[in-house]
Amino acid sequence: MTDTLSLLADLVASAKRAGASDADAISFESAAVSVGRRLDKPETLERAESRDIGLRVFFGQRQASVSTSDHSKASLQALVDRAVAMARVVPEDPYCGLADAALLGREIADLDLSDPTEPPVEKLIELASIAERAALDVKGVTNSDGASAGWSHSDIALVTSNGFAGQYGVSGSSVSVSVLAERDGQMERDYDFAQSVMFADLPDAAMIGRQAGERVVRRLGSRKIASATLPIIFDPRIAAGLVRHLLGAIGGPSIARGTSFLKDKLGQQVFARGINIVDDAQIKRGFRSRPFDGEGVATTKRALIEDGVLTSWLLDVRSARQLGLTTTGHASRGVGGPPSPGPSNVTLAPGSVTPAALMADIKQGLYVTDLMGQGVSLVTGDYSRGAAGFWIENGQLAYPVSEITVAANLTEMFQRLIPADDLEIKTGVDSPTVRIDGMTVAGQ
Repeated sequence: MTDTLSLLADLVASAKRAGASDADAISFESAAVSVGRRLDKPETLERAESRDIGLRVFFGQRQASVSTSDHSKASLQALVDRAVAMARVVPEDPYCGLADAALLGREIADLDLSDPTEPPVEKLIELASIAERAALDVKGVTNSDGASAGWSHSDIALVTSNGFAGQYGVSGSSVSVSVLAERDGQMERDYDFAQSVMFADLPDAAMIGRQAGERVVRRLGSRKIASATLPIIFDPRIAAGLVRHLLGAIGGPSIARGTSFLKDKLGQQVFARGINIVDDAQIKRGFRSRPFDGEGVATTKRALIEDGVLTSWLLDVRSARQLGLTTTGHASRGVGGPPSPGPSNVTLAPGSVTPAALMADIKQGLYVTDLMGQGVSLVTGDYSRGAAGFWIENGQLAYPVSEITVAANLTEMFQRLIPADDLEIKTGVDSPTVRIDGMTVAGQ
């Protein structure tokens, strides 16, 4: 990677010699392998490798970005020439530019994100097979939609003309399985998955398979229910979607454009007191950890919601300047365009009661395990999704339900949200089980 930093530094220097006022260059060098199995037979075996370079140049308040996967001397010179020519003629953007030098990450922390060993393909095949067999062994499972396992590694390097040069590697491994169950002509599908930064940290594939099988079998025999206003319990993997809606609503570009239902809520009570949501890019072996962001800015741990109060937007340099603020170190980018803000590891802090205790006083309610459709507006906060799950009767799961819609407004949902104590880190945006009272359920 040292050679990569030198190459990027040369590109930046070439752009400056060509008249650019500033420039930055970024490189992504990646390798990935994945296998797919179905009914213990191979379906897919794929490997992809790439090494892409992006150059962004500035002429005052004008900027242009270009990229290439051709690293020949002639191609890289053409890259510089194209970027410079484009930047001279594009319209001015009063907010573009590099990050202030004082914000750059001078000390790059070792977050233990890079797994140096690529697992053999045979091992990935074995994991997918184990997961699928374990799922099919669950009584009631009738078919498989397939199982997969994969591994990837990326090296990221960034150089800017105002003094930043940094690099890091990040790995990822995964296993997943999807199966079907059928009874009396009714067919259901469900899945489970796991991922880790280090291959050795992947959970037991057989456990993943069993959980997928158990999930789908318990959905058999689903019923329709009458429309009502009810308390709803969201399963953790569904509840994490509520956190993602928050992240979408506090992104700097949406706030700057005034197109978020939370645009005027900074410093105000958005959730109930006691609710905390944290973004932390510095977690060792974190799924979304990074020692610096896409503009070279130092990353950190930051409260987004503190005791229910919205305390921060997600900002890159451009959106921060639009708002008269300072970047929060959330810039994400590829090689072909300018950065935009995105979260790192985000968690909704767990509460103090178990999921069972959270629904113990619910006489009639709904436990949601699956959502369908895209009926969420981050402009108005309106929320309406197709759903499936389980009817709650006297604090207990009674029977599966489907073909329903759950609706409310995210403003009200956030205020009423109560977390349980079962937080598990599975995706990088994670939540425990949560309860939200007073939601509209449309059934038959």
